[in-house]
Amino acid sequence: MRDRVYIFDTTLRDGEQSPGCSMNIQEKVELAKQLERLKVDVIEAGFAIASPGDFQSVKAIAETIKDCTVASLSRANEKDIERSAEALKNAANPLIHTFIATSDIHMKYKLRMTPDEVLERTKYMVAYAKKFCPNVEFSAEDATRSDHEFLYRVIETAIKSGATVINVPDTVGYTTPDEYYELIKNIRENVAGIEKVILSVHCHNDLGMAVANSLSAIKAGARQVECTVNGIGERAGNAALEEIVMAIKTRNSVFNVDVRVDTTQIYRSSKLLSNITGVSVQPNKAIVGANAFAHESGIHQHGVLAEASTYEIMTPESIGLTRSKIVLGKHSGRHAFEDYLRSLGYSLTKEELDRAFEKFKILADKKKDVKDADIEALLADKAIEIPEVYKLDRFVINTGNTITATAIVRLIKENGGPSMIEEVSTGDGPVYAAFKAIEKIVGVSFVLEDYKVHSVTEGQDAQGEAYVKIRRNGRIFTGKGVSTDIFEASVLSYINAINKMIYEEKLEAQV
Repeated sequence: MRDRVYIFDTTLRDGEQSPGCSMNIQEKVELAKQLERLKVDVIEAGFAIASPGDFQSVKAIAETIKDCTVASLSRANEKDIERSAEALKNAANPLIHTFIATSDIHMKYKLRMTPDEVLERTKYMVAYAKKFCPNVEFSAEDATRSDHEFLYRVIETAIKSGATVINVPDTVGYTTPDEYYELIKNIRENVAGIEKVILSVHCHNDLGMAVANSLSAIKAGARQVECTVNGIGERAGNAALEEIVMAIKTRNSVFNVDVRVDTTQIYRSSKLLSNITGVSVQPNKAIVGANAFAHESGIHQHGVLAEASTYEIMTPESIGLTRSKIVLGKHSGRHAFEDYLRSLGYSLTKEELDRAFEKFKILADKKKDVKDADIEALLADKAIEIPEVYKLDRFVINTGNTITATAIVRLIKENGGPSMIEEVSTGDGPVYAAFKAIEKIVGVSFVLEDYKVHSVTEGQDAQGEAYVKIRRNGRIFTGKGVSTDIFEASVLSYINAINKMIYEEKLEAQV
């Protein structure tokens, strides 16, 4: 019987710390629900003490998720641990994750603590966390640059104090697969009581070896891997969940372990994260990139058509993609539309289906051939709905290479009752002019951090997908808009970001 490897997903905590990847509460809950469908074992929901918003996110996820362990990160101090315990109190299966650095460089320059003080802090704080929660994970930050003998002592102390999971992070992505294998092997051979706990690893990708290091640790006996969807995370990111899982599944005879992950949910998880953050994966990204199952070479095409396994070591279906082409158009009925969604793996409520079908009909009037990517874009925000203070009513843009771009925008404002507000503005280009007109209507100052637009599918009638990021009071808000008209997509994305900003600032004022 094969050993079980637990998948600890930290997309909502370490992943969100990636610049430009912040999420609001609704987005975090929706992604957590998708991770539950993906069947990860642990969802690290956040760092409860970091901010009121983080606390509310951890609390909401803990109260929503039933089929996964929900974790909250805490530094090794009482206030952090108490805050995590409070956020997790309604979780079906809570876990407090506490950490302290163990490398000489971190102890000297960051903690300003002696090794004996770190040992004492570990002993006390793991025991303190244990008072609130039966499941406690202890992480030795910067473990791969720590003195091995000291690291063994810290881990033994954490185990004796009640830790149920011991995590050995490669915090700065410094180690190599061979070194990491030896470290994990030596910990298993030299730490008393290590057989009583789950040995976990957490790898960063600074040298591009996070996945390789994680898989090497599994070969050495680690039985939990901490990772993120699409490999997002601080600096160069974390080990990518989809790459680790599919390596285990595809090369099972090599790793000889099992995971409970439903791989058919991998692609949907990747797309949902990209839709929420506005950060797309590169086309050649392993497993989930647009080119991962694409074949342009004639030799490759011939081989795949004759026998897929000639150039594909896994099937698109195994990660939730479909090769069959179902043509949807304006004459398609609701039943066919629902069956099509089901074939893609979507399960919508009646209300969600009604809204999606209405959007589909509008889109089908504009496009001859509605493709998978169009449907995914249409459904991307189906459950991440926030109150729309502002809605687009209409816009008119005049532009050309011999005139100054002018935009007239009229928005509907919901404020106890709908009201129409219209403004006109000029700008260096048509999109900028429209954005300035919207700013006049809203009357709130913020900074446009980023704007991008790309095609959802190919062809002249392709939908445009626009993303904007705006900054106010040091916080970033991401907006998205989809339309066959790229100007409309751009305007919708700007309004979406503004609505998120208003909603989150209102929530924070209530905390």
